Amino acid sequence: MNYMRNGLKELVEFKEDLVFAEPLIYTSFIVMCKGHEPSYKPVEELDELRDTLEAKLAEYNETISTMDLVLFNQAMEHITRIARIIFQPCGNALLVGVGGSGKQSLSKLTSFILNQEVFKIVVASNYGIADLKTDIQTLFTKTGVAGIEMLFLMTDSQIVDEKFLVYINDILSAGYIPELFAPDEIDTILGKIRGEAKSMGVLDAPEHLMTFFINKVRKNLHMGLCFSPVGDAFRFRARQFPALINCTTIDWFHAWPRDALVGVANRFLASIEFPSEEIREAIAQHMANVHLSIDDANNEFKIRERRYNYTTPTSFLELIQFYQKLLAEKQGSIIDQIARLERGLSTME
Repeated sequence: MNYMRNGLKELVEFKEDLVFAEPLIYTSFIVMCKGHEPSYKPVEELDELRDTLEAKLAEYNETISTMDLVLFNQAMEHITRIARIIFQPCGNALLVGVGGSGKQSLSKLTSFILNQEVFKIVVASNYGIADLKTDIQTLFTKTGVAGIEMLFLMTDSQIVDEKFLVYINDILSAGYIPELFAPDEIDTILGKIRGEAKSMGVLDAPEHLMTFFINKVRKNLHMGLCFSPVGDAFRFRARQFPALINCTTIDWFHAWPRDALVGVANRFLASIEFPSEEIREAIAQHMANVHLSIDDANNEFKIRERRYNYTTPTSFLELIQFYQKLLAEKQGSIIDQIARLERGLSTME
Protein backbone atom coordinates (compact mmCIF):
# COMPACT_ATOMS: atom_id res chain seq x y z
CA MET A 1 0.00 0.00 0.00
CA ASN A 2 2.82 2.42 0.85
CA TYR A 3 4.54 1.65 -2.47
CA MET A 4 1.35 2.57 -4.30
CA ARG A 5 1.00 5.80 -2.35
CA ASN A 6 4.59 6.78 -3.14
CA GLY A 7 4.01 6.00 -6.79
CA LEU A 8 0.85 8.11 -6.87
CA LYS A 9 2.81 11.15 -5.72
CA GLU A 10 4.50 11.20 -9.13
CA LEU A 11 1.16 10.94 -10.95
CA VAL A 12 -0.64 14.16 -10.20
CA GLU A 13 -3.74 13.29 -12.25
CA PHE A 14 -4.58 10.31 -9.98
CA LYS A 15 -6.18 11.07 -6.64
CA GLU A 16 -5.62 8.73 -3.72
CA ASP A 17 -9.25 8.70 -2.60
CA LEU A 18 -10.33 7.52 -6.06
CA VAL A 19 -7.64 4.87 -6.42
CA PHE A 20 -8.32 3.30 -3.03
CA ALA A 21 -12.09 3.69 -3.15
CA GLU A 22 -14.12 0.69 -1.96
CA PRO A 23 -15.51 -1.59 -3.23
CA LEU A 24 -12.72 -2.20 -5.75
CA ILE A 25 -14.85 -4.35 -8.07
CA TYR A 26 -15.25 -4.03 -11.83
CA THR A 27 -17.65 -6.03 -13.93
CA SER A 28 -19.49 -5.95 -17.24
CA PHE A 29 -22.51 -8.14 -16.55
CA ILE A 30 -24.51 -5.60 -14.52
CA VAL A 31 -25.24 -3.54 -17.63
CA MET A 32 -25.77 -6.78 -19.58
CA CYS A 33 -28.48 -7.84 -17.15
CA LYS A 34 -30.15 -4.48 -17.74
CA GLY A 35 -30.34 -5.17 -21.48
CA HIS A 36 -27.41 -3.03 -22.60
CA GLU A 37 -24.17 -3.84 -24.37
CA PRO A 38 -21.36 -5.16 -22.15
CA SER A 39 -19.43 -2.32 -20.55
CA TYR A 40 -16.63 -2.90 -18.07
CA LYS A 41 -17.40 -0.47 -15.27
CA PRO A 42 -16.78 -0.18 -11.52
CA VAL A 43 -19.42 -1.29 -9.06
CA GLU A 44 -20.46 1.77 -7.10
CA GLU A 45 -22.52 -0.02 -4.46
CA LEU A 46 -22.42 -3.61 -3.29
CA ASP A 47 -26.21 -3.56 -2.92
CA GLU A 48 -26.58 -3.06 -6.67
CA LEU A 49 -24.31 -6.04 -7.34
CA ARG A 50 -26.14 -8.16 -4.75
CA ASP A 51 -29.56 -7.31 -6.22
CA THR A 52 -28.38 -8.25 -9.72
CA LEU A 53 -26.89 -11.56 -8.60
CA GLU A 54 -29.88 -12.50 -6.46
CA ALA A 55 -32.20 -11.85 -9.42
CA LYS A 56 -30.07 -14.04 -11.70
CA LEU A 57 -29.86 -16.73 -8.99
CA ALA A 58 -33.65 -16.78 -8.70
CA GLU A 59 -33.90 -17.08 -12.48
CA TYR A 60 -31.35 -19.93 -12.44
CA ASN A 61 -33.33 -21.77 -9.77
CA GLU A 62 -36.51 -21.46 -11.80
CA THR A 63 -35.13 -22.43 -15.20
CA ILE A 64 -32.30 -24.91 -14.56
CA SER A 65 -32.04 -26.39 -11.05
CA THR A 66 -32.27 -25.31 -7.45
CA MET A 67 -29.02 -24.00 -6.06
CA ASP A 68 -29.18 -22.68 -2.50
CA LEU A 69 -26.45 -20.04 -2.42
CA VAL A 70 -25.75 -17.31 0.11
CA LEU A 71 -24.29 -14.34 -1.77
CA PHE A 72 -22.02 -12.86 0.88
CA ASN A 73 -19.37 -10.32 -0.12
CA GLN A 74 -16.60 -12.82 -0.77
CA ALA A 75 -18.85 -14.96 -2.98
CA MET A 76 -19.86 -11.94 -5.05
CA GLU A 77 -16.21 -11.01 -5.53
CA HIS A 78 -15.47 -14.52 -6.79
CA ILE A 79 -18.34 -14.28 -9.28
CA THR A 80 -16.99 -11.03 -10.68
CA ARG A 81 -13.50 -12.54 -11.01
CA ILE A 82 -14.76 -15.68 -12.76
CA ALA A 83 -16.94 -13.57 -15.05
CA ARG A 84 -13.98 -11.36 -15.97
CA ILE A 85 -11.91 -14.44 -16.85
CA ILE A 86 -14.36 -16.49 -18.91
CA PHE A 87 -15.94 -13.48 -20.63
CA GLN A 88 -12.65 -12.88 -22.46
CA PRO A 89 -11.85 -14.87 -25.62
CA CYS A 90 -9.55 -17.79 -24.73
CA GLY A 91 -10.21 -17.08 -21.04
CA ASN A 92 -9.58 -20.07 -18.78
CA ALA A 93 -9.91 -20.15 -14.99
CA LEU A 94 -8.08 -22.21 -12.39
CA LEU A 95 -10.13 -22.12 -9.19
CA VAL A 96 -8.09 -23.28 -6.22
CA GLY A 97 -9.73 -23.99 -2.87
CA VAL A 98 -10.65 -26.77 -0.49
CA GLY A 99 -13.71 -28.87 -1.20
CA GLY A 100 -17.05 -27.24 -0.57
CA SER A 101 -15.83 -23.66 -0.91
CA GLY A 102 -18.29 -22.96 -3.75
CA LYS A 103 -16.06 -23.20 -6.83
CA GLN A 104 -18.51 -25.19 -8.94
CA SER A 105 -21.69 -23.46 -7.77
CA LEU A 106 -20.34 -19.97 -8.37
CA SER A 107 -18.97 -21.02 -11.78
CA LYS A 108 -22.37 -22.37 -12.82
CA LEU A 109 -24.10 -19.16 -11.79
CA THR A 110 -21.48 -17.05 -13.58
CA SER A 111 -21.81 -19.01 -16.82
CA PHE A 112 -25.60 -18.63 -16.61
CA ILE A 113 -25.21 -14.86 -16.22
CA LEU A 114 -22.94 -14.74 -19.29
CA ASN A 115 -25.27 -17.01 -21.33
CA GLN A 116 -22.70 -19.79 -21.56
CA GLU A 117 -23.50 -23.48 -21.46
CA VAL A 118 -21.87 -25.61 -18.77
CA PHE A 119 -20.41 -28.95 -19.75
CA LYS A 120 -19.29 -31.56 -17.19
CA ILE A 121 -18.06 -35.06 -17.79
CA VAL A 122 -19.85 -37.89 -16.00
CA VAL A 123 -17.15 -40.13 -14.57
CA ALA A 124 -18.19 -43.74 -14.03
CA SER A 125 -16.15 -46.78 -13.08
CA ASN A 126 -15.40 -47.55 -16.74
CA TYR A 127 -14.80 -43.94 -17.87
CA GLY A 128 -11.49 -43.75 -19.72
CA ILE A 129 -9.41 -41.88 -22.29
CA ALA A 130 -11.70 -42.84 -25.18
CA ASP A 131 -14.75 -41.44 -23.36
CA LEU A 132 -12.91 -38.20 -22.58
CA LYS A 133 -11.92 -37.81 -26.24
CA THR A 134 -15.55 -38.33 -27.26
CA ASP A 135 -16.69 -35.61 -24.85
CA ILE A 136 -13.99 -33.24 -26.09
CA GLN A 137 -15.06 -33.91 -29.68
CA THR A 138 -18.58 -32.85 -28.69
CA LEU A 139 -17.20 -29.68 -27.11
CA PHE A 140 -15.11 -28.82 -30.17
CA THR A 141 -18.05 -29.39 -32.51
CA LYS A 142 -20.37 -27.15 -30.49
CA THR A 143 -17.85 -24.35 -29.99
CA GLY A 144 -16.01 -24.53 -33.32
CA VAL A 145 -18.87 -25.32 -35.70
CA ALA A 146 -22.04 -24.06 -34.00
CA GLY A 147 -20.21 -21.19 -32.27
CA ILE A 148 -21.76 -21.84 -28.84
CA GLU A 149 -19.89 -20.39 -25.89
CA MET A 150 -19.30 -23.11 -23.32
CA LEU A 151 -17.65 -23.54 -19.93
CA PHE A 152 -15.95 -26.91 -19.50
CA LEU A 153 -16.14 -27.41 -15.74
CA MET A 154 -13.78 -30.06 -14.40
CA THR A 155 -12.77 -31.01 -10.86
CA ASP A 156 -9.67 -32.81 -9.67
CA SER A 157 -11.82 -35.71 -8.41
CA GLN A 158 -12.84 -36.39 -12.04
CA ILE A 159 -9.24 -36.98 -13.06
CA VAL A 160 -9.27 -40.74 -12.57
CA ASP A 161 -6.32 -41.09 -14.97
CA GLU A 162 -3.38 -38.67 -15.05
CA LYS A 163 -3.40 -38.98 -18.85
CA PHE A 164 -6.56 -36.85 -18.80
CA LEU A 165 -4.32 -33.87 -18.01
CA VAL A 166 -2.35 -34.40 -21.24
CA TYR A 167 -5.47 -33.45 -23.21
CA ILE A 168 -6.36 -30.62 -20.85
CA ASN A 169 -2.81 -29.29 -21.13
CA ASP A 170 -3.03 -29.37 -24.95
CA ILE A 171 -6.37 -27.54 -24.97
CA LEU A 172 -5.02 -24.81 -22.70
CA SER A 173 -1.70 -24.33 -24.49
CA ALA A 174 -2.45 -24.97 -28.18
CA GLY A 175 -6.24 -25.12 -28.33
CA TYR A 176 -6.20 -28.44 -30.13
CA ILE A 177 -5.41 -32.11 -29.49
CA PRO A 178 -3.46 -33.97 -32.19
CA GLU A 179 -5.41 -36.78 -33.85
CA LEU A 180 -8.58 -35.86 -31.99
CA PHE A 181 -10.68 -36.27 -35.15
CA ALA A 182 -10.37 -38.84 -37.90
CA PRO A 183 -9.56 -37.48 -41.41
CA ASP A 184 -13.12 -37.97 -42.65
CA GLU A 185 -14.48 -36.17 -39.55
CA ILE A 186 -12.13 -33.25 -40.22
CA ASP A 187 -13.40 -33.00 -43.80
CA THR A 188 -16.98 -32.89 -42.49
CA ILE A 189 -16.10 -30.14 -39.99
CA LEU A 190 -14.28 -28.05 -42.59
CA GLY A 191 -17.23 -28.40 -44.93
CA LYS A 192 -19.58 -27.02 -42.30
CA ILE A 193 -17.46 -23.94 -41.54
CA ARG A 194 -16.32 -23.23 -45.11
CA GLY A 195 -19.06 -20.70 -45.79
CA GLU A 196 -18.48 -18.79 -42.56
CA ALA A 197 -14.73 -18.81 -43.12
CA LYS A 198 -15.08 -17.41 -46.63
CA SER A 199 -17.27 -14.58 -45.31
CA MET A 200 -14.48 -13.76 -42.86
CA GLY A 201 -11.91 -13.57 -45.64
CA VAL A 202 -10.21 -16.93 -44.94
CA LEU A 203 -8.65 -18.72 -47.89
CA ASP A 204 -10.43 -21.89 -49.01
CA ALA A 205 -7.55 -24.21 -48.14
CA PRO A 206 -7.57 -27.05 -45.58
CA GLU A 207 -4.79 -25.55 -43.46
CA HIS A 208 -6.42 -22.12 -43.34
CA LEU A 209 -9.84 -23.58 -42.58
CA MET A 210 -8.34 -25.71 -39.82
CA THR A 211 -6.68 -22.67 -38.29
CA PHE A 212 -10.01 -20.83 -38.43
CA PHE A 213 -11.73 -23.76 -36.70
CA ILE A 214 -9.11 -23.95 -33.91
CA ASN A 215 -9.25 -20.20 -33.29
CA LYS A 216 -13.03 -20.36 -33.08
CA VAL A 217 -12.81 -23.20 -30.56
CA ARG A 218 -10.29 -21.30 -28.44
CA LYS A 219 -12.51 -18.22 -28.50
CA ASN A 220 -15.71 -19.98 -27.43
CA LEU A 221 -14.42 -22.80 -25.19
CA HIS A 222 -13.51 -21.80 -21.64
CA MET A 223 -11.96 -24.13 -19.09
CA GLY A 224 -13.00 -23.96 -15.44
CA LEU A 225 -10.64 -26.19 -13.46
CA CYS A 226 -11.69 -26.66 -9.83
CA PHE A 227 -8.69 -28.00 -7.93
CA SER A 228 -7.93 -28.45 -4.25
CA PRO A 229 -4.52 -27.46 -2.82
CA VAL A 230 -4.74 -30.16 -0.14
CA GLY A 231 -2.08 -32.85 -0.52
CA ASP A 232 0.68 -33.25 -3.07
CA ALA A 233 -1.38 -33.95 -6.21
CA PHE A 234 -1.91 -30.29 -7.15
CA ARG A 235 1.79 -29.48 -6.80
CA PHE A 236 2.87 -32.48 -8.89
CA ARG A 237 0.32 -31.74 -11.62
CA ALA A 238 1.37 -28.09 -11.81
CA ARG A 239 4.98 -29.19 -12.43
CA GLN A 240 4.18 -31.89 -14.98
CA PHE A 241 1.56 -29.89 -16.92
CA PRO A 242 2.72 -26.24 -16.98
CA ALA A 243 -0.28 -25.01 -18.99
CA LEU A 244 -2.43 -25.48 -15.87
CA ILE A 245 -0.62 -22.46 -14.42
CA ASN A 246 0.74 -20.58 -17.44
CA CYS A 247 -2.43 -20.58 -19.56
CA THR A 248 -5.04 -19.94 -16.87
CA THR A 249 -5.97 -17.15 -14.50
CA ILE A 250 -5.94 -18.33 -10.89
CA ASP A 251 -8.62 -17.45 -8.38
CA TRP A 252 -7.88 -18.57 -4.82
CA PHE A 253 -10.85 -19.53 -2.66
CA HIS A 254 -9.83 -18.78 0.91
CA ALA A 255 -11.64 -19.70 4.11
CA TRP A 256 -15.06 -18.17 4.62
CA PRO A 257 -15.01 -15.07 6.85
CA ARG A 258 -17.23 -14.70 9.92
CA ASP A 259 -19.94 -12.72 8.14
CA ALA A 260 -20.20 -15.46 5.51
CA LEU A 261 -20.49 -18.19 8.14
CA VAL A 262 -23.18 -16.27 10.00
CA GLY A 263 -25.07 -15.53 6.78
CA VAL A 264 -25.03 -19.17 5.69
CA ALA A 265 -26.15 -20.33 9.13
CA ASN A 266 -29.03 -17.83 9.15
CA ARG A 267 -30.13 -18.99 5.69
CA PHE A 268 -30.34 -22.65 6.69
CA LEU A 269 -31.89 -21.88 10.09
CA ALA A 270 -34.62 -19.78 8.49
CA SER A 271 -36.87 -22.85 8.12
CA ILE A 272 -36.78 -23.53 11.88
CA GLU A 273 -39.25 -21.76 14.17
CA PHE A 274 -37.52 -20.11 17.14
CA PRO A 275 -39.11 -18.18 20.02
CA SER A 276 -37.36 -15.00 18.82
CA GLU A 277 -34.98 -13.72 16.16
CA GLU A 278 -32.40 -13.00 18.84
CA ILE A 279 -32.11 -16.73 19.57
CA ARG A 280 -31.69 -17.51 15.87
CA GLU A 281 -28.94 -14.92 15.56
CA ALA A 282 -27.22 -16.17 18.72
CA ILE A 283 -27.20 -19.75 17.40
CA ALA A 284 -25.78 -18.60 14.04
CA GLN A 285 -23.05 -16.63 15.84
CA HIS A 286 -22.25 -19.66 18.01
CA MET A 287 -21.94 -21.92 14.96
CA ALA A 288 -19.50 -19.46 13.40
CA ASN A 289 -17.50 -19.35 16.63
CA VAL A 290 -17.32 -23.15 16.75
CA HIS A 291 -16.10 -23.37 13.17
CA LEU A 292 -13.47 -20.65 13.64
CA SER A 293 -12.28 -22.19 16.91
CA ILE A 294 -11.62 -25.46 15.07
CA ASP A 295 -9.38 -23.54 12.66
CA ASP A 296 -7.38 -22.29 15.64
CA ALA A 297 -7.14 -25.83 16.97
CA ASN A 298 -5.93 -27.00 13.55
CA ASN A 299 -3.08 -24.49 13.66
CA GLU A 300 -2.08 -25.67 17.12
CA PHE A 301 -2.28 -29.30 15.94
CA LYS A 302 0.00 -28.45 13.02
CA ILE A 303 2.59 -26.87 15.35
CA ARG A 304 2.53 -29.75 17.80
CA GLU A 305 2.21 -32.77 15.53
CA ARG A 306 3.44 -31.32 12.20
CA ARG A 307 0.36 -32.71 10.54
CA TYR A 308 -2.46 -31.00 8.73
CA ASN A 309 -6.14 -31.15 9.55
CA TYR A 310 -8.64 -29.16 7.51
CA THR A 311 -12.08 -27.78 8.20
CA THR A 312 -13.91 -26.94 5.02
CA PRO A 313 -17.14 -25.09 4.27
CA THR A 314 -18.66 -28.54 3.73
CA SER A 315 -17.93 -29.45 7.34
CA PHE A 316 -19.65 -26.23 8.43
CA LEU A 317 -22.73 -27.17 6.39
CA GLU A 318 -22.64 -30.63 7.96
CA LEU A 319 -22.58 -28.96 11.38
CA ILE A 320 -25.75 -27.05 10.51
CA GLN A 321 -27.44 -30.19 9.15
CA PHE A 322 -26.48 -32.12 12.28
CA TYR A 323 -27.98 -29.36 14.46
CA GLN A 324 -31.20 -29.42 12.43
CA LYS A 325 -31.42 -33.21 12.71
CA LEU A 326 -30.67 -33.26 16.45
CA LEU A 327 -33.12 -30.41 17.12
CA ALA A 328 -35.89 -32.24 15.23
CA GLU A 329 -35.21 -35.45 17.19
CA LYS A 330 -35.27 -33.64 20.54
CA GLN A 331 -38.43 -31.73 19.64
CA GLY A 332 -40.10 -34.97 18.55
CA SER A 333 -39.06 -36.66 21.80
CA ILE A 334 -40.47 -33.80 23.90
CA ILE A 335 -43.74 -33.83 21.91
CA ASP A 336 -44.05 -37.58 22.56
CA GLN A 337 -43.48 -37.02 26.29
CA ILE A 338 -46.10 -34.27 26.36
CA ALA A 339 -48.59 -36.57 24.62
CA ARG A 340 -47.87 -39.38 27.11
CA LEU A 341 -48.32 -36.99 30.03
CA GLU A 342 -51.62 -35.73 28.64
CA ARG A 343 -52.89 -39.29 28.15
CA GLY A 344 -51.86 -40.20 31.70
CA LEU A 345 -53.59 -37.15 33.18
CA SER A 346 -56.78 -37.82 31.20
CA THR A 347 -56.73 -41.47 32.40
CA MET A 348 -56.31 -40.35 36.01
CA GLU A 349 -59.22 -37.93 35.65
